[in-house]
Amino acid sequence: MRGSRVRRFERALKRLFDRIDGELEDTWGTRYNLHPARMTRGATANPETDGLFNVGASFTTGFGSRHGRGYVIEIRTVTLENVSSEDRRAIREYVLRRANELLPEVFPDRALSAAMDGNTVKIVGDLSL
Repeated sequence: MRGSRVRRFERALKRLFDRIDGELEDTWGTRYNLHPARMTRGATANPETDGLFNVGASFTTGFGSRHGRGYVIEIRTVTLENVSSEDRRAIREYVLRRANELLPEVFPDRALSAAMDGNTVKIVGDLSL
């Protein structure tokens, strides 16, 4: 039973990240050249495997974190070019803002939010399953 709840929860997170990924592509997707081995946006059925961005998350128990356990949002920019620190910061701030806007929509029955934890964006709150 618990396994199916976790899978449903993580599928909902994936939908949220795919939406944010698409928005990042719309805004920054042409600013840097794709890695030569990367497919162009929309060339595959999964936004994780094409386009400039790959947005996902990994669960962390949160040892040493002031926010505790949660999901660290991973924002990969798939290019051989150096992404400017200004763009990295703007992208991270965008993901933080959009995650906070979308979490109540995707998980209306949970108190979840996105917060900065060092230089990473992290989803924290009611992770009970």
